[in-house]
Amino acid sequence: MLEAHVFDISRIIQLAVAPVFLLTAVGTLINALINRLGRSVDRRRQLEELVPAMEGETRQRMLDELYMVARRVRLTLWSIAFAVTSALLVCLLISFAFVGAFITVDLARTVAALFIGSMGMLTLSLLLFLREVFLAAMAMPHPASVQGFLDERK
Repeated sequence: MLEAHVFDISRIIQLAVAPVFLLTAVGTLINALINRLGRSVDRRRQLEELVPAMEGETRQRMLDELYMVARRVRLTLWSIAFAVTSALLVCLLISFAFVGAFITVDLARTVAALFIGSMGMLTLSLLLFLREVFLAAMAMPHPASVQGFLDERK
C-alpha cells in the first residue's frame, strides 16, 4: 500500500514539473511588468512636478505625455493582475493535482480547466503588455530631441 502511494506521489511530482516552469516564466513576466510600471510612475511624478511651471505649447505637450503615461500605467496594472491570476491558477492546478492523488474523486477536468484558465490569463497579460510596449515605442518624440537628431545627421 505504501508503495502505491509513493508511486502516485512520484507521478504527480513529475506532472507538476511543467506547471512549475510555467510559474517561473510568469514570475519573470511579473518582474518585467513591475519594472516598467516603476519607470512609468517615476516619469508621471516627474511630469506632475514640472507641469505647473510650464505654459503654452510645452505645457500641452507635457499634459499629453501625462495622459499617455496614465494609459501605460493602466495597461501595465491590468497586465500584472492577469499575470498574477495566471500564477494563482497554476498554484491551484498543482495543489489539485496533489489532492487528486490522495482522494478517489477524479479531478482531471478541474486540473484541465485550471490550466486553460491560467493560459487564458497569461495570454491576456501578454496582449496588454504588448499594447503597453507599442504605446511606449510609438509615443511622439519631444520636438527638441527630434531637432537635435536632425542636426546631428547633417
